[in-house]
Amino acid sequence: MFLKERHNQINSLLTWYNEHKRDLPWRHTSDPYRIWISEIMLQQTRAEAVREYYIRFLDAVPDIFALAKIPDDRLMKLWEGLGYYSRARNLKKAAQTVVQDFDGVLPSSPAELLRLPGIGSYTAGAISSIAFRVPVPAVDGNVLRVAARLNADKRNILIPNVKKDVENELFEVMSDPLFPKEQSGDFNQALIELGATLCGPDRAPGCADCPLSRYCRAHLENLTSELPVRKKDIRRKIEKLTILLIRDGDDTAIRLRASEGLLGGMYEFPNMKGHASEEEALAFVRERGYDTLHIRKLRQSRHLFSHIEWKMQGYEIRIAGRSGEEPRHFDGWIFASPSSILEDYALPSAFSAYEEYLKEKYL
Repeated sequence: MFLKERHNQINSLLTWYNEHKRDLPWRHTSDPYRIWISEIMLQQTRAEAVREYYIRFLDAVPDIFALAKIPDDRLMKLWEGLGYYSRARNLKKAAQTVVQDFDGVLPSSPAELLRLPGIGSYTAGAISSIAFRVPVPAVDGNVLRVAARLNADKRNILIPNVKKDVENELFEVMSDPLFPKEQSGDFNQALIELGATLCGPDRAPGCADCPLSRYCRAHLENLTSELPVRKKDIRRKIEKLTILLIRDGDDTAIRLRASEGLLGGMYEFPNMKGHASEEEALAFVRERGYDTLHIRKLRQSRHLFSHIEWKMQGYEIRIAGRSGEEPRHFDGWIFASPSSILEDYALPSAFSAYEEYLKEKYL
């Protein structure tokens, strides 16, 4: 990639990018903080889906000092719907490190950025090149797709060594004395843009409009439908859960998950491992000191994580009014109105079917 007629290729790519790049809000700033936020949000999430979250987040958390001290509940609520919630937790940890060790100024060096929680080689390269014009590559899945087609590379792009080879090749390109270093960020974004649009996934590539098609071996050898090779062995562990909507008057019980691990630091409806019978669900509630009045079976639901699949069934359980003092074994339950649950607490999308039930029935 970019080894023959290198400078013509780079110029063609940058010209195409300047004329055809999408109008995205994070492309209208040179603020390292805002660029960092966008790059973290864009991990595992498409640009169009990020747009509104990005604007809302920065309205609420305008700088790194605000991020370092934001309450966890507020942070998770702002992140709700974006998924991969460890990204939000790492953002706050990284902000606290930057405030403590760098006086609140995000470092420009990729090596120093890599020391921050949640920042890997791609994100470090993206921040350094876009915010600080450091000539380092930013290789994500889009860039790997472009590289595989340009080089007619039939290796599996999910193998770490393949990514490392592409990074090394782009390091060589960006180290060239004639490389336009002031456009390092544009160069990386142009490759990403090409991979997200004309050379995108799940569609026939737009070779007729591609600025690099005359250099592309996959196009010239009619291999675009075969490349890239992307073999991912997903063997998801199946976990069965019983979700409980425990209702007292107008309120429903929720509880805070442990801070670490899957969906850490977010709220959830009380739940049981396995698919419980009505009798087992009622016993679960009674064991925590509540008198049960009524139970209703709810819809089934499923949710896919990267390596786990939740298969859920649900019950709505009515309890007798709580006394002034909660039972001793109430498992950290908080009783809140449906509107408060939807507006004030961050529940992951895994529970969306049961949130929707509350919304439909009680709002």
